[in-house]
Amino acid sequence: MRKEDKYTVIEEIGNTLKEYSCVYLTETAGLNAEKTSALRRACFKNDVKLVVVKNTLLKKAMEQSDVDYSGLYPALKGSTSLMLSNTGNAPAKLLKDFVKKDDKLPALKAAFVEGCVYGADQLDLLASLKSKNELIADVIALLQSPAKNVISALQSSGTKLHGILETLSKKEQ
Repeated sequence: MRKEDKYTVIEEIGNTLKEYSCVYLTETAGLNAEKTSALRRACFKNDVKLVVVKNTLLKKAMEQSDVDYSGLYPALKGSTSLMLSNTGNAPAKLLKDFVKKDDKLPALKAAFVEGCVYGADQLDLLASLKSKNELIADVIALLQSPAKNVISALQSSGTKLHGILETLSKKEQ
């Protein structure tokens, strides 16, 4: 590959990295064509971008980035596939589903999610992380819970009070 082409590829990888907040480095070299196609289809369905890159070009693109990806550098050995997403747990869930079917591949090498670096042994932790939207939904549910309890208590108390008064009025007659 010519030097000019390498610069172009590094720039393209850098622009792609800027679009996503979560970067997963995975090992997919041992997958056959059928499993690779299935992985690509699953990535497409889950809004995860799957890209196979050369380690040296990826490292240079990461070094030129404004984000500190230095925690991922030790994982840049062997063949590397990038799984990129804006939802932190989507690639991890996808990898976990595939590992259930095939006990080894695709394998997580490392991940960079929302500014934190995770190792290969933390796939379960990454899969259990909640996305930003899930956390917002949980907070809203927690904020609504006391109001719902008060309304429910008032409605049930009103019904009870009405029932008691009705019973007392019928007793007196």
